[in-house]
Amino acid sequence: MMMEEGLPHDVVEHIMERLPVRSLLRFKSVSKQWKSTIESRNFQERQLKHQQSGGRDPDVLMASESSQRTYVLGSSSSVKIPNPWGKENPTTGYFVSDNSCDGLVCLYHPLESGYVFNPATRWYRPLPLCQLQQLRISQGDSYFELGHGVFKLGFGKDNITSTYKPVWLYNSSEIGLENATTCEVFDFSANAWRYVTPSAPYRVVAVADPVFVHGSLHWLTDCVETKVLSFDLHTEAFQVVSSKTPFPANSHDENPYSIVLCNLDNRLCVSHMKWPGQVIWSFNSGNKTWEKLYSIDLDMNSMLYGCPTISAFRPLVLVDGKKKKKKKKKKDLLFYDFVSSHYLLRHDPESDPDFFTFTADASMGFLVCYFQSLISI
Repeated sequence: MMMEEGLPHDVVEHIMERLPVRSLLRFKSVSKQWKSTIESRNFQERQLKHQQSGGRDPDVLMASESSQRTYVLGSSSSVKIPNPWGKENPTTGYFVSDNSCDGLVCLYHPLESGYVFNPATRWYRPLPLCQLQQLRISQGDSYFELGHGVFKLGFGKDNITSTYKPVWLYNSSEIGLENATTCEVFDFSANAWRYVTPSAPYRVVAVADPVFVHGSLHWLTDCVETKVLSFDLHTEAFQVVSSKTPFPANSHDENPYSIVLCNLDNRLCVSHMKWPGQVIWSFNSGNKTWEKLYSIDLDMNSMLYGCPTISAFRPLVLVDGKKKKKKKKKKDLLFYDFVSSHYLLRHDPESDPDFFTFTADASMGFLVCYFQSLISI
């Protein structure tokens, strides 16, 4: 109360914007004015910008079959997050969409209702079943005889209207539909899924996670010449952003887990595993070319850590390296082996070999980076 009595409220707001979410949740009980301020969307957006621009690294959500845990980069342990929907689906193991948006993550399951979840505040909102999930449930075990694959849920934000959108995109022929693909988008205002037409003109690789970058979700196409397909979340239109990818055609046919799309420092990247190495490429949207970012020695990592197996390492985030007198040309890359999922590795492009930054006793599950926020929908 002393702060409020001695300072104008707008000054108090500027101070509060710089505070962590945990403190702000406690401060809601100080006064009605503080509560109103902290719950206002304008304040929440300003607080998030401070989190993102303050030079700190994001936290990591680890979503496994048994729990959700949060990990602060550089620490030696993770912290379990109480499951706020535990009574509804206590034993369901969730997938997590590849990226977060404004501190929100999207948890989903092929046969269960999913959730948009804020790990910092424990706020969540259930997602009803889409048509694809209802089809899978009605088909039962016979669904797998269709050879339809397990498709992944995308999650992103319309940068023009600030509307969040979970998106299912899946191939159609195996389930008796004429179009190449079917697209379902969730509308939070109507609390319902709706179809988008026309849908994507190319079939997509089922096992590859869609990735959100600059207002669009991206998929790899399942065709003779692999392309990168984007879906603008404002116009809800599909287009090919790159018809020439930096890996051989039909690479996903040999091993669909060898190619991973990812977002590194807000740039669309693709990681391709071809023994004995794995290369991460960054897409230059200006001249539509791919630039080589990092190269990982798979032989060395296999010898030291016994990974990877059948799947490419999954790039997670770029972080500043250890402080040195001479400024580093590149950031360090954090990545993990999705199959074993027991350790988080750090790749320093100026040294060798890669090294552990975190080791888990049990599987870390699916990993996604997020900045703590107060945002809800």
